[in-house]
Amino acid sequence: MINMFKRGDEKMLIGYTSGVYDLFHIGHLNLLKNAKGLCDKLIVGVTTDELVSYKNKKAVIRHSERMEIVRNIKHVDAVVPQNSMDKFEMWKRLKYDVMFVGDDWFENDKWKELDKKFKEVGVKIIYFPYTKGTSSSLINKTLEKLRTK
Repeated sequence: MINMFKRGDEKMLIGYTSGVYDLFHIGHLNLLKNAKGLCDKLIVGVTTDELVSYKNKKAVIRHSERMEIVRNIKHVDAVVPQNSMDKFEMWKRLKYDVMFVGDDWFENDKWKELDKKFKEVGVKIIYFPYTKGTSSSLINKTLEKLRTK
């Protein structure tokens, strides 16, 4: 994909982040808001239902609806389906300059390797603090407990 964001001849700083965004919550919003504050244009990959099931999970909200929710967040400039866990493949398609992820991945062996690979092509990875006290997993567990009472 060609850089779809340009200001005349001036290249804009393109950011990218991805996630399932199921049961959208304040942690998701914090990530998107903080990411947008550090780039000109923010592209967000929303994990497909097939990829979620590959991780032995099931999204509550179907992919098309999660895409629509994220597309309508004011901090988001473009939304794309994420149908692979290969972040470098996504970079080849989108050519973003900076990638934003939660700090729960920081110092993870997979991300250390990815960080090296991205540095070679000039992409910076920025880790944001994970929002304490909220997550889709926690919301799902709470709902399960409420439903079984």
